[in-house]
Amino acid sequence: MATNGFSPSKFPSNFTQLKKLKKLWLSASNLIGEVPEKIGEMVALEHLDLSMNNLTGHIPSGLFILKNLKVLYLYKNMLSGEIPQVVEALSLTVIDLSWNNLTGTIPVDFGKLGKLSGLSLSFNQLSGGIPESIGRLPALKDFALFSNNLSGALPPDLGRYSALESFQVSSNKFVGNLPEYICHGGTLIGVIAFDNKFSGELPKSLENCSSLIIVRISNNAFFGNIPVGLWTSFNLQQLLISDNSFTGELPNEVSYNLSRLEISNNRLSGTIPIQGNSWRNLVVFNASHNLFTGTIPQELTALPSLTTLLLDKNQLTGALPSNIISWKSLTTLNLSQNHLSGQISEEIGFLPRLLELDLSDNQFSGRIPPQLGLLRVTFLNLSSNHLMGQIPIEYENAAYSSSFLNNPGLCASRSSLYLKVCNSRPQKSSKTSTQFLALMLSTLIAAFLFAMLFAYVLIRVHRKRNHRLHSEWKLINFHRLDFTESNILSGLTESNLIGSGGSGKVYRVAANGSSVVAVKRIWNNKNLDRKLEKSFLAEVEILSTIRHLNIVKLLGCIFNDNSKLLVYEYLENHSLDRWLHTAKQSKSASALVNHVVLDWPKRLQIAVGAAQGLCYMHHDCSPPIVHRDVKSSNILLDSEFNAKIADFGLAKMLIKQEELATVSAVAGSFGYIAPEYAQTVRVNEKTDVYSFGAVLLELTTGKAANYGDEHTCLATWALRHLQEGKPIVNALDEEIKEPCYLVEMSTVFKLGVVCTSILPSSRPNMKEVLQVLLGSSHPSVYRTKNIRSEYDCTPLLKSSKHERSSESNSSLASDLC
Repeated sequence: MATNGFSPSKFPSNFTQLKKLKKLWLSASNLIGEVPEKIGEMVALEHLDLSMNNLTGHIPSGLFILKNLKVLYLYKNMLSGEIPQVVEALSLTVIDLSWNNLTGTIPVDFGKLGKLSGLSLSFNQLSGGIPESIGRLPALKDFALFSNNLSGALPPDLGRYSALESFQVSSNKFVGNLPEYICHGGTLIGVIAFDNKFSGELPKSLENCSSLIIVRISNNAFFGNIPVGLWTSFNLQQLLISDNSFTGELPNEVSYNLSRLEISNNRLSGTIPIQGNSWRNLVVFNASHNLFTGTIPQELTALPSLTTLLLDKNQLTGALPSNIISWKSLTTLNLSQNHLSGQISEEIGFLPRLLELDLSDNQFSGRIPPQLGLLRVTFLNLSSNHLMGQIPIEYENAAYSSSFLNNPGLCASRSSLYLKVCNSRPQKSSKTSTQFLALMLSTLIAAFLFAMLFAYVLIRVHRKRNHRLHSEWKLINFHRLDFTESNILSGLTESNLIGSGGSGKVYRVAANGSSVVAVKRIWNNKNLDRKLEKSFLAEVEILSTIRHLNIVKLLGCIFNDNSKLLVYEYLENHSLDRWLHTAKQSKSASALVNHVVLDWPKRLQIAVGAAQGLCYMHHDCSPPIVHRDVKSSNILLDSEFNAKIADFGLAKMLIKQEELATVSAVAGSFGYIAPEYAQTVRVNEKTDVYSFGAVLLELTTGKAANYGDEHTCLATWALRHLQEGKPIVNALDEEIKEPCYLVEMSTVFKLGVVCTSILPSSRPNMKEVLQVLLGSSHPSVYRTKNIRSEYDCTPLLKSSKHERSSESNSSLASDLC
């Protein structure tokens, strides 16, 4: 009976009369209300699965006295209260209570369950310590307690009496050492213990733990040397030990299967000894902020799969290695804050996938190779070196204004950056200089006269054609552009108008006959004072530095005294709002939008992409950037329906321009505005979370955010729908509602309701929202259910295809983070 689109209903009371029933599977069946106490009377019950429902209340104490009960799945509900402390169901082999709101402590009686092989209590609010008796369970294999408020030391015997396979205790407040016998059985696959307060040296049992695939213990207080055998553990694929106090040197040989090595922010020293083929499969190597010395080894360039190399904040010396051109897969290279010297290799300019390059705070000298202009980097920093000469002309724009600071010998061809202007020609002799000056003077006079005549003609023509313009247009480009301001201005016609809103009009402009851009015209015919003009340009410059795949790229800004134009990349599939609502509201919409409905996989893809963009702005920018106007019309779609957030920061600038402090200054649209924003005009990241929750409800229901009467909106309607106990399935969009998508659509619908909570403190942050969208439908780790762990990163997005691939029993070993 599992995974059905039943109407919301309580647990059938007559089921408790089935005294001989052995297996009851009701997962994802839209159950609401409480689990009845009389379930403890189903004495023959062996398997009970009530996961992924909307069950509330306490866990019945009778469940844990069922003598025959072997498997108990209650994960992904809304259960609260404490776990029953009296446990007599000694046949239990698997308990999964994760993803609830459980509080209190872990029952001591769990230590009596001699047959227990899997215990998952993750994503709750449990506190206290782990009973030591759990460490002595003889059958325990899978142990997952991550994301709680647990504290104290771990049971010292954990792993000593059982063949432990997965160990996940991250994001708690544990202290002390890891259990010495954690890999005593030789079957341990993963150690996930990051974000705790562990200390001491790593247990010696990890020395010969050949079964290990991943070790993730970052952000603790471990110290001492890393066990030699751990480096070379045959199956090890990921070793993530950043943000500790480890000492010692790197070994010559590592596991041949190692693909991700993150050892930053430790006290490791010595040279980087990459030898032989054992490093060959390395994809990510982050060794920043350590005490490494010596040169960058030539052998690093022989790693064909390397995408990320971070060696910043060390004491490396010497020149860059030769044959850098072999880094065909490299996307990120950071060698900053070392003592590197010599010239910057021109081969860097031929790295086809390089997006981020940081060589700042070194002792590089000589000219910047013009080949670096071939790169399509989103981040470039060559500051604080001894470079000289002209920078590549491709970087002479505002996007790279801070890329060349503290290099007195550098110059630019024009005064567009914080660099001096290069001399047009060196002096060779006094005679040559005199002749050259005379020629230049004559040329300048002629050019001046011609320019005056040309300007006079232009002004006359300009005044006749457009009396509204009071000054010349100025163009600030943030990327390499193949068009001028005149190309843009000529395309601002009504026939090219593709949108209009509170912030201005949007035009589709063929800039040079081939390149198509989107141009937003704002503040038309509104004069700005100088202070506000500088504020606008400062805001635009900040926005230009934002580089993310899920944020619309700002190409440039064109402005004069009374009008501002923002030039963005053009996205073929327009806005999400147009796909969700325009076709239903108007018969004049394009044929494409009228006849193609976004199916659920595409909608989920859009939700994930938009969440990634917002997550970047909230959590990866310093200080965090709040959008203020998240809505479906500000989520644009490219040809592959990848989502990109538009108009970041524009709402803030518009409020500054109006200089209002009343509710009329609120950016946003009805249905998307968080209650606290409308009342106080105070914003933070939770304001965007509310708006994004409204978008999630749009994606799942197909209704507009302003759905409802004049006093309600979609968020209010959705909350009332749940509170009245109506079936979630009845709220979902009929056009895309298919049985195979119901569980996922219901999950996203409920996420939208949580995001639109009235209290900001009740809303998740964007990292948590993204985690739910990317997380699999099953949060546990046990092979009996073939479900995944915290560090198994197969996303929800992948499960939205009609043909779903089955997982193997080794799910912990596949799709690792």
